[in-house]
Amino acid sequence: MDPVGSWLRERLIRSRHMNSARVVAVGFGALILLGTLLLALPIASRNGESVGLVNSLFTVTSATCVTGLIVVDTQIHWTLFGQVVLLLLIQLGGLGFMTVFSLVSFALKRRIGLAERMIMASTFNLNDLDGVVRMVRRALMGTFLLEGAGAVLLSFRFIPQFGLLGGIWRGIFHAVSAFCNAGFDLMGGRFGAFSSLEGYNADPYVLGVLMCLITVGGLGFFVWEDIATTRSWKKLTLYSKMVLALSGFLLLGGTAFYFFAEHGNLLTLGGMPAWQAGLNALFESVTLRTAGFAAFPQGGLRESSMALTCVIMMIGGSSGSTAGGLKTVTAFVLILGLRASLAGREQVTFRGRAIPHRQVINAMTLALIVLFLFLIGSISIAMVEGISYLDAAFETASAIGTVGVTTGITPGLSLYSRLILVALMYLGRVGILSISVAFLTRTGGSLKIKYPDLDIMIG
Repeated sequence: MDPVGSWLRERLIRSRHMNSARVVAVGFGALILLGTLLLALPIASRNGESVGLVNSLFTVTSATCVTGLIVVDTQIHWTLFGQVVLLLLIQLGGLGFMTVFSLVSFALKRRIGLAERMIMASTFNLNDLDGVVRMVRRALMGTFLLEGAGAVLLSFRFIPQFGLLGGIWRGIFHAVSAFCNAGFDLMGGRFGAFSSLEGYNADPYVLGVLMCLITVGGLGFFVWEDIATTRSWKKLTLYSKMVLALSGFLLLGGTAFYFFAEHGNLLTLGGMPAWQAGLNALFESVTLRTAGFAAFPQGGLRESSMALTCVIMMIGGSSGSTAGGLKTVTAFVLILGLRASLAGREQVTFRGRAIPHRQVINAMTLALIVLFLFLIGSISIAMVEGISYLDAAFETASAIGTVGVTTGITPGLSLYSRLILVALMYLGRVGILSISVAFLTRTGGSLKIKYPDLDIMIG
């Protein structure tokens, strides 16, 4: 392991031709390539036949980018070997390959170099290197502790249903999948192919454990560190307060919306007792924050619910977390920028502090990139498949937000549409992250020439 680690550091991490953004992009690409080759082996499929490179690529990209979109049912199609490969990819993709790679250095008590520290800071969207190693160490310890606790709690429910080994394996798999916001499940053999967690929509215990794991995983490692250090709301950084405030608003607002919008819909929450409908509305609001589990068929949602779902999916979780999407604070900064613009102020402020103009521009840039990819992807899929635009938009938002919920059209998509979704999943998880990293590491110089202002009409 040590020679391999040394080779990776010299060839990839410390190479003069590889900045932090390129390391992130190449690292995820290498994981996807390796996983595709492993999952395409006949030993990975229950029928003993290779699933093919395209289907393997789609599934591996979905796992590595912690999305959850699948073309074959995970439990029904993949052997234990294939499921283990997927679980490892989910863990590596959720934490970031560099974070897991640092385990080797920790185990060998090797000093973490400057290049590694820069990539770690970039992975967690930190602006400096102060305390980054300590934070990564705590993040790893916290991750394995929470995933372990979740696995134990879920095993208590699954062992009576699937036996000792089957229950423990499902407890581990779903705990990791939930914490990493991946949305992969192993329930197809019991409740039917592509059923996700529909068989547990009346089980507060299972849904409750999964919601806790999803929420904690989506908050971000920096927020963990801040909460663990300060242990007081008043002492939290403004960033953590922004994350918690917007996350809470989206959670409660989404729950209320789905409860009232879908309570009379027999295809979703209609016919359920009030407590069960409330539980499933809450789970829907949580899982759409890039987790991807489904407690009821998403294809039955009303059009208004599908439209709002697309927005929530593209916002996603928080920076430096296992979740994908545009990120909560990015959306928060956009809202603050809109407020400042409507008030006629040039400076964007929050709680007596000014947000740098550069960060406001960065948020606008990321938002426009995500919107552009969403429109191009959804229009292309709708044209190729001949389906309604809303169904295509739902699938596209799910891919680019690395969520994984679907109206049920994924397995029937053509090769062209699957490749579009592969690209969107990669860009949604790796591309946006790499762009964020590039913003943080870019030095940028001031122009030597001052150009005169151009007065144009807006609006």
